Amino acid sequence: MRFVKLIAFLGLLLSVGTVQAKIFDAQSFTLENGLKVIVIPNHRAPVVSHMIWYQFGRADEKPGESGVAHFLEHLMFKGTPKVPDGEFSRTVRKLGGRDNAFTTRDYTAYYQNVPKAHLAKMMEMEADRMKNLTLKEDEVASERQVVIEERNQRVDNQPQSLFQEQMQATLYINHPYAIPVIGWKHEISALTQEQALAYYRQWYAPNNAIVILSGDVTAAEVKPLAQKYYGALKPSPVPKRIRPRPAPLNAKHTLQMSDPRIGIPMIIRQWRAPRGHDALDIFAEIAGGTTTARLYKSLVVEQKLAVSAGVDYDPISLNDTGLTLYASPAPGVNLEKLGEALDTELAQLLDKGVTVEELQSAKKRKKASFTWYLDSLQGPAMLFGRAISSGFDVDYVENWTDRIDALTVEDINTAAAEVFTDANGPITGLLLPAPKGGKQ
Repeated sequence: MRFVKLIAFLGLLLSVGTVQAKIFDAQSFTLENGLKVIVIPNHRAPVVSHMIWYQFGRADEKPGESGVAHFLEHLMFKGTPKVPDGEFSRTVRKLGGRDNAFTTRDYTAYYQNVPKAHLAKMMEMEADRMKNLTLKEDEVASERQVVIEERNQRVDNQPQSLFQEQMQATLYINHPYAIPVIGWKHEISALTQEQALAYYRQWYAPNNAIVILSGDVTAAEVKPLAQKYYGALKPSPVPKRIRPRPAPLNAKHTLQMSDPRIGIPMIIRQWRAPRGHDALDIFAEIAGGTTTARLYKSLVVEQKLAVSAGVDYDPISLNDTGLTLYASPAPGVNLEKLGEALDTELAQLLDKGVTVEELQSAKKRKKASFTWYLDSLQGPAMLFGRAISSGFDVDYVENWTDRIDALTVEDINTAAAEVFTDANGPITGLLLPAPKGGKQ
């Protein structure tokens, strides 16, 4: 759950509110070809994080071609006529830096953290592979096997991950979020070189990309470099990101998985929720964000029915997202009893609402944890990249403190009441150990 909680905090910075103070003093400009550039100065050390975000992710794939966005991310390291296979990462390492990439439902991003003196080289190589990727059939075939093995290790051999796939497929019925980012295994196996290149030509364009730099740089320094390396790239037509809405949840859904690899049982309840909602993120913090939160205090400390309990809200999303309550039972407590207690606590919270004291405490915790990003090199770039790629803008990040300070008890209680309805869920998941040698 740690990754989910990190994403949830990033999302706290994103919803609409009063525009006043700026936190990062980010500077931005757009090249004539449509490429957006955001610069976040941090002059504590002569290093820079160079990231490029493409507004293309798993949810933009065609039916039957799941996993191609992530597959293309792998193939982007196969080289160009100018930078052969494997040379990109080797060059970054030789220059004292590190690089990687990642794919999500809504975007694909690539980054290099390097000494400032080598920023121009990073821009040169990244601009080169935006338009000049070359693929060989044997390289595509071998990388497809790498992706299949990645799925085996991260999903198929992890019962919790398999179960989460099934819950997402149920929660987001009739929406692309129902399909895992890495793709279904049988569809990954069928992906071709032609498919990967088709998506590359469709989506990898300067007018569909955002370059974000965080570190010892200014916009004045960056602009001529961006113009030199990225400015010559021609824009191209990019498909509109039109997605169906999830179908109504007209029936109660309970999913159950038993597996001998599961050590501790868990009950999970998930609701659909609007994206980028500050009040919901504060609600999640009050209800289950820490060991002093409502659920943990009641279920773990006072009633001793659980060994863990919490709430996750993931607001960084181009479309509607989800809110999750979860708990693992104490020894001798069955999931049915724990589920009843979980529901009782939620009902009481919705009935009585949060208190002024809880709200002020949650605000302080959130703002205190935000200082980590002010001291981080890549953190601010991640923050802005996720926001912009998910349809928000620079001000949503910059003015976070003012929006949080403006929240009232009524805002929190109203937001919670609007989410916890039959139309939004819940989807209930029961994750159970199974006897050795047995699987269900």
